[in-house]
Amino acid sequence: MKTTAILIIGASGQLGRAFQYLAQNRAFRQMIKAEWPDSYQLTFTHRSTLDLLDKSAVQNGLKGFTYCINCAAYTDVDKAETAFEKAFEINAKAVRHLAKACKEKNVKLIHFSTDYVYDSGQTKPYKEEDPLNPRSIYAKSKLQGEQYALEENPNTLIFRTSWLFSPFGKNFYNSMKKLGRERKELGVVYDQIGTPTSALHLAKATLKAIQRIENGLKNWQGIYNFSQSGVASWYDFAYYIMQLEKLPCHIYPICTEAFPRPAPRPPFSVMDKSKFEKQFGWTPCHWMESLECVSELFCVEKKP
Repeated sequence: MKTTAILIIGASGQLGRAFQYLAQNRAFRQMIKAEWPDSYQLTFTHRSTLDLLDKSAVQNGLKGFTYCINCAAYTDVDKAETAFEKAFEINAKAVRHLAKACKEKNVKLIHFSTDYVYDSGQTKPYKEEDPLNPRSIYAKSKLQGEQYALEENPNTLIFRTSWLFSPFGKNFYNSMKKLGRERKELGVVYDQIGTPTSALHLAKATLKAIQRIENGLKNWQGIYNFSQSGVASWYDFAYYIMQLEKLPCHIYPICTEAFPRPAPRPPFSVMDKSKFEKQFGWTPCHWMESLECVSELFCVEKKP
């Protein structure tokens, strides 16, 4: 049996941990229909074992792999406004070196970007070819990372994703659960619209894409939007989290101006996934369904 060797960089982050969970938990893979061939051999690296900023370490670390999945990123959107050098170093410069090394080693690169690169004032779902207008330092650094990756390695697949959540690490889902236990009421922004996306389902989508490529899919390279289906505001998302977790915290809507943040957020960043669906033959489930899966997972994991 031919082995498909897959290197996952940034395994300690939210998305990297989602890949690890899928690899280790067959029952959950069955729950979300995320089976993949036994020939897939996943290797996980952390910053301590493979520093993306160390060019020679990256060169050596890629040996023997068919795919490199880059989950490493600087994701603190607000802090990036002042830590812009670090944001560009990780989200752009390091990606450029990684893509170049992947090309030299004949490794296919899979990289992740953000819906925040759009933000042009459009009010219909964004397609990949629509105008881009990244306003925050985070969004600008991620866009430059996209550009570098595609320039340096033609065999690159980029997923633009949105509002990522999971039971792992720092994200909106975990923050709302914590605040829901601590507070009686909470105001949440209602005038920013997008689509919550499970990191576990994004990991599934990535592995499904690899399976299609391994089965002979042509012209797979380039940028694809990927999120769950459906539309929500942060208020909608928070409200449903409280309902699922049976938390008594009252959620009420507030406008963006009432909750100022250092970095601007797109008022509308819903993405059109038709390119992904056509190319890879899979339609993502609704964000509520993906949230129910994560909530069920979290409850099961916490039972004694």
